[in-house]
Amino acid sequence: MTNNLERLGGRLPLFKLGALTAEQRLLHDDMTANWAPWADKAGFQAKLPDGRWIGPFNPLLLSPVLSQAFLHLQRVEGKGSSLSERVRQVVILTVGAVWGCDYELYAHAAVAREAGLSSAVIEALSAGRASEYLKGNDDVARRFALALTAEHRVNDALFKEARQTFKERGVLDLIILAGCYDLVSSLLNAFEIPKPT
Repeated sequence: MTNNLERLGGRLPLFKLGALTAEQRLLHDDMTANWAPWADKAGFQAKLPDGRWIGPFNPLLLSPVLSQAFLHLQRVEGKGSSLSERVRQVVILTVGAVWGCDYELYAHAAVAREAGLSSAVIEALSAGRASEYLKGNDDVARRFALALTAEHRVNDALFKEARQTFKERGVLDLIILAGCYDLVSSLLNAFEIPKPT
């Protein structure tokens, strides 16, 4: 059982709570106050029963000051975005699918269900496919995030469509959100962090 749990760190050992530095402890406490309740509410696992972190949270402990700033950006993005939660989850699942990031897709499938996306839409997005159930704003957001993440460019026609749909502020919010989850996905993939089984 222990070896099975240890594999959840991927290329890193899981940090033991008793061995954290003072800076790591501050980050741990912030994640416990802000991120663990969010994961629990959405229905995905971010911590083990013994309190050790899994997913992107374990490697964030390697650089607590930088990670604290990144998590602050993510909190502010989530609360201050002009995008609906549904559109945000479409973008996040699209980015996770481009990266083939198992933990990201696992976690945000749960969050996307909370945001009202159907199982069929979540499955299609997680597989990198369009869905006939995805229309309007959702589809524009998906195509924009896909172009930006996979091709690193957005053509003029799609940019114009996104601007008309989300206004300029919304386009910026799409870009920031996709960038945040590019970072999360690269972190998870570089350390080969799996989803829990």
